[in-house]
Amino acid sequence: MPRILIVDDEPGIRQSLKGVFEDEGFTTEAVATGEECLEKFAEDTYDLVLLDIWLPGADGLETLRKLRQKSPATHIIMISGHATIATAVTATKLGAYDFIEKPLSLEHILLIARNALSHRRLEQANDLLRHQLEERFNIVGESIPVKALRKQIAIVAPTNSRVLIYGESGTGKELVSRNIHFMSSRANSPFVEVNCAAIPEELIESELFGHTKGSFTGASDAKKGKFELADCGTLFLDEIGDMSLKTQAKVLRAVEEHSFQPIGAPSAVRVDVRVITATNKNLQNEIAAGRFREDLFYRLNVIPFVVPPLRERREDIPVLARYFMRVFSAEHGRGPKEFSSEALDLLVDYSWPGNVRELRNEIERLVIMVQDGAIQARDLSLPNGTHAARASTLHEARAQYEREFIISKLKENNWNVSQTARLLGLERSYLYRKMKTYGIEK
Repeated sequence: MPRILIVDDEPGIRQSLKGVFEDEGFTTEAVATGEECLEKFAEDTYDLVLLDIWLPGADGLETLRKLRQKSPATHIIMISGHATIATAVTATKLGAYDFIEKPLSLEHILLIARNALSHRRLEQANDLLRHQLEERFNIVGESIPVKALRKQIAIVAPTNSRVLIYGESGTGKELVSRNIHFMSSRANSPFVEVNCAAIPEELIESELFGHTKGSFTGASDAKKGKFELADCGTLFLDEIGDMSLKTQAKVLRAVEEHSFQPIGAPSAVRVDVRVITATNKNLQNEIAAGRFREDLFYRLNVIPFVVPPLRERREDIPVLARYFMRVFSAEHGRGPKEFSSEALDLLVDYSWPGNVRELRNEIERLVIMVQDGAIQARDLSLPNGTHAARASTLHEARAQYEREFIISKLKENNWNVSQTARLLGLERSYLYRKMKTYGIEK
């Protein structure tokens, strides 16, 4: 139950408010001075304070200032019988949640108090969610490349500079982009991700820039694009190297002008968006081959990041394996398992073509499938690994076969994902997800 503290030098008001809140089920205390209020906070915490402006000794504004320093999460409602607009403005600037004038309406003050407590609960829930997200997107590892990467993020994140992240599939490029966002001044604004390789060419313009109702066949409703959804926040364009030249031209214009025109709209929409991009391709080669615009490259490549493949930071593999073991054990309600030294040796020796994503999938499988309290070498299923164990279940055998089959078909079609998807009778986006799951890349 929320705890409320009433601070007023008039005994009648103290007792009246204390009685009203106690009748409503709140734990309530009351004191007469700002000094007593601060003493209470030295011993305990409160969710809400009703604080009179005019108090003997330290007045309400001085007490408010000290409370905000001591307990910034506590919501404070100021009360006054003869306050000026200037006083109300000062209180608001100091962090007061609301300002109520005497004579008090008990019904009104109860409403304001409930709103303040509801707002505090939302803030606490947001803080918890933010903490969980930060834990989920933590960059794990103590190798020199990872320490250097974290340092680079800490330097770049507070700026608004555009970042281009290079790295193989599964190395954690999205993780880097989210950490840049979390550590920036935009952290409380949206983070919007777009996988450019997974969206069909005919839909990507609408996905990025939105459209008006009736602007094309099937546009039964208006839709905001990702650029607009990311306003005041961060837009992460993953696999930017797979974007068509036509779409690249429109992205370039949006990046340069901070505005764009939704399909069918009569006028442009202005946005404030930080753009972070990522690719697993060599964009200089793509430019030379005429598949990527040089002007867009220089707009995006302001600060380049390189995320190392897992095989180049093998000392992080045991750390990552134990981290994923804790995460998935909690997620699936299983007791955490230890790794035998032989199992860890095999994990470290394996080349991990799918990088951290492949390791993550392997550990999740072990959490679910292994019933013993320790992971042995025989429990591992590492496709195409020199020490790989044979598949022990039909599901594992099917997954290994499916991975090898997809690779062979991609090779037959010169790694053309769209053509391979058509021949296999699959949606391009579905095949792309399969490739990411199995860590398949050219």
